[in-house]
Amino acid sequence: MTKLIIGLTGGIGSGKTAVSTLFSQKGIDVIDADIVAREVVEIGTPALSRIAEHFGPAILSADGSLDRAALRKTIFSDPAAKQWLEALLHPLIAEETRRQLAHVSSPYGLYVSPLLVEMGQQNYCQRLLIVDVSEDTQLQRTMNRDNNDRAQVERIMASQANRRQRREAADDIIDNSGDLASLAVQVDRLHAHYLTLAKELS
Repeated sequence: MTKLIIGLTGGIGSGKTAVSTLFSQKGIDVIDADIVAREVVEIGTPALSRIAEHFGPAILSADGSLDRAALRKTIFSDPAAKQWLEALLHPLIAEETRRQLAHVSSPYGLYVSPLLVEMGQQNYCQRLLIVDVSEDTQLQRTMNRDNNDRAQVERIMASQANRRQRREAADDIIDNSGDLASLAVQVDRLHAHYLTLAKELS
């Protein structure tokens, strides 16, 4: 039986986590690329050893885990470092993602990735759901949330698909410029729609 997988994406600061949490509360299995990316570099993994070897011990926190803020700062100021890291991690992340998607047990699954459009990850999904906000909102939310300066957030945004590209790729769009109640209403409507589509596939 083919399992319906919905790809969920949006730019940094758009609210992907809030949306995926609402789906999860409805009993939907969520596979999050960011969580998978953390799992493949946990303490004791070969990938973490290689990263520490390449970038030096300053890339690790006191407990031996990856200092993600330090790594982010390094790779967004050095394209060669970013390229090296992606070559190491992307195959590992892809393998673990496929494994988790194959074990989805809810009526449909949600695959969450910030780079779903950019990395051509649509082959994991039957439909693409975009969380959409203005670029100004992305900037403000990310600066407030992560305590990053404006220039760093703008660099991260520049490395992602722009708003128009994401909207053009979308099958479904959630507008996250409002409050949580508005978000919940949109998720309710899409959940009902996806259950119908999943039933048609089964």
